[in-house]
Amino acid sequence: MALLFWSCKDQYERVGEEAIKPVFPQGVAENFKLLYTETPEEMGTEDESNSKVIAILTSPYYEDFDNQSFRYKTFPKGIQVDFFDEKNQKSVITADYAIVYSQTNLIDLQGNVVILAHDGKKLETPQLYFDRANNWIFTEETFTYTNPSDGTIMDGEGMDFNRDFSFFNAHKTYGLMTIKED
Repeated sequence: MALLFWSCKDQYERVGEEAIKPVFPQGVAENFKLLYTETPEEMGTEDESNSKVIAILTSPYYEDFDNQSFRYKTFPKGIQVDFFDEKNQKSVITADYAIVYSQTNLIDLQGNVVILAHDGKKLETPQLYFDRANNWIFTEETFTYTNPSDGTIMDGEGMDFNRDFSFFNAHKTYGLMTIKED
């Protein structure tokens, strides 16, 4: 009898695409909306007056893969994030696709990435990364940066900057730019 069961064992070695194990999300949401809030001090269970909305994330579709060994979340149908600064001024980030890597605190935005700051400054690029741990944003792709207050449009490849645009480092630039003298 044991010989019968041993002979029925599958000896076929799987290779290529059939060897890849399927990956399924642990959760899926449609018309997803998430509010990020912060409080100046620790709140009790009934307190609500001191919290402040710092970001609103919306997406038509969300997948949670935190059940994998390398955890991540995807927004395959696009994402919009509204950020609010200390003065409650809104800046908006949009992208066609996004991946949030839970373990590394890195966000990868892809496809028609646009950052529109509250003061009218606009950044457009095909891909952008946001390091949440360091509040640092960077890309090695081409970009267009428009500053309507001084009438400049800067094109380039590769850049990095902090979250509030107070430090901006463009790696390679080209195009027309007006520089004011003091």
